[in-house]
Amino acid sequence: MDLGIKGKRALVCAGSKGLGRGCAEALAAAGVDLVLNARGVEALEATAAVIRQAHAVQVVTIAADITTEAGRAAVLAVAGDVDILVTNAGGPPPGMWSDWDRDDFIRALDANMLTPIALMKALLPGMIAKGWGRVVNITSQSVKAPVAQLGLSNSARAGLTGYVAGTSRQVAPHGVVINNLLPGIHDTDRAVSLDTGVTQAEGITMEEARRRRMASIPARRYGSIEEFGATCAFLCSQQAGFIVGQNILLDGGATNVTM
Repeated sequence: MDLGIKGKRALVCAGSKGLGRGCAEALAAAGVDLVLNARGVEALEATAAVIRQAHAVQVVTIAADITTEAGRAAVLAVAGDVDILVTNAGGPPPGMWSDWDRDDFIRALDANMLTPIALMKALLPGMIAKGWGRVVNITSQSVKAPVAQLGLSNSARAGLTGYVAGTSRQVAPHGVVINNLLPGIHDTDRAVSLDTGVTQAEGITMEEARRRRMASIPARRYGSIEEFGATCAFLCSQQAGFIVGQNILLDGGATNVTM
């Protein structure tokens, strides 16, 4: 399918690895030029080189921590006028309700709620002026069904979801579409981190931790960054203009909900 976005320009946050990289590669395959952000210079430049070679698109890199005010300013200065925004930041650590204090919640909110909101506020006016834009926020399946040990993530991402619900409907008349992608477990560093926590808590091997988690997923596997990226690219396409303010699960059926 021709997504109709060749020649568009996208800012992809945390795009050097994992789900962000999957999104960046899928957009590049559709002919989209990229502004690619991540904290680590080495991984960022390596990913950019691979994408340039594979898809012959322009890839501008900016190494910065997108969750900080200074980092966002640096990224936005390089990004300039973009047509597509993919927000993404690593999730906060798991734990128990009794583990977290106010500072922990502030850090989670800064990374997973306030950062994407700040990026949208900065870039939506330009999209509105052009009469076209796409925003995809990478959130979590915990928005649909909170995960007990991910209380920090549950809280921050639920706040972002509420913001998007209203904002998406305010900008839709201007041809700007905002949606959220809710990943379950994919083969990324985040999965390794969560599974490592299980191995330490229960004294089991990584292989056993993965086997148990896969058994809880109807698809009986972890997702791939390629299929996640393909979904993101579709939501950024011309064909997705009537999908507004939705929370789309990509979790292999793990979240047992009907709505």
